[in-house]
Amino acid sequence: MNADIRTGLELKPGQSEELLKELHILTREGRINQDSRRKLKQVYHLYHFIEPLLAEVMAAHGDWSLVDHGAGKSYLGFILYDLFCKPRQSGTIYGVETWPELVAKSQELARRLGFARMQFLNLTVDASIAATALPQRIDIVTALHACNTATDDAIRFALAKQAQFIVLVPCCQAEVAAEMRRVKNVALAQTPLAELWRHPLHTREFGSQVTNALRCLLLEAHGYEVTVTELVGWEHSMKNELIVARRTGKLRGNAHARAADILRQLHLESLAGRFTY
Repeated sequence: MNADIRTGLELKPGQSEELLKELHILTREGRINQDSRRKLKQVYHLYHFIEPLLAEVMAAHGDWSLVDHGAGKSYLGFILYDLFCKPRQSGTIYGVETWPELVAKSQELARRLGFARMQFLNLTVDASIAATALPQRIDIVTALHACNTATDDAIRFALAKQAQFIVLVPCCQAEVAAEMRRVKNVALAQTPLAELWRHPLHTREFGSQVTNALRCLLLEAHGYEVTVTELVGWEHSMKNELIVARRTGKLRGNAHARAADILRQLHLESLAGRFTY
């Protein structure tokens, strides 16, 4: 395929055009539109971060398992399988999703493409933690654009499984912002810092910032080293924050206290159960 002419985007060596067509990233004629190009570029960038983690786990254990929580249409899982799992004939990718229709479609696509080491499970987070269909050892947990509290659900699952790596691209973080709106008048009466989120746009953006900072503190409290960076350029996506956590077993001693203090100062104590367990 002449990627430069037909797509304007260089495909990875050995990548399945059939898969990209089934995911509606490529048209049947092998072309790509602007929205699909942005989506594929995001997944490629995420693959760039995940590939060395997979290689590290594979070198240590000879095999690996990855759970994609809130998998949706499983763009990430399928491309990870196509680029990493298929050529090495190692590893298993599990897509966990609460929408049965999406699970059924992903199962059918994996069967049709011969992706035998992909499994898709219609499970809630609580059910997935105890599910016997998932292995005891989960090496990597991912959540790509898992909306609102779905990212927190993926974190809870990963912590319960003591995953070696957690890779998150949060999206649509409405819960904290909604609570900040609810307590805004109280906060404005008590501290001038509430001016940082007085306007609705600032409430949304500051709420997103607070949410991810609290997530990082939670991960550090459970013995993870956390790196936060951009996934791709802002021209491709506004939901662009990438959180990568590596389990070291070294707990940050003041992380829970810091998170609790942030929640208290912002009058968000009602969310303590989500961020300080």
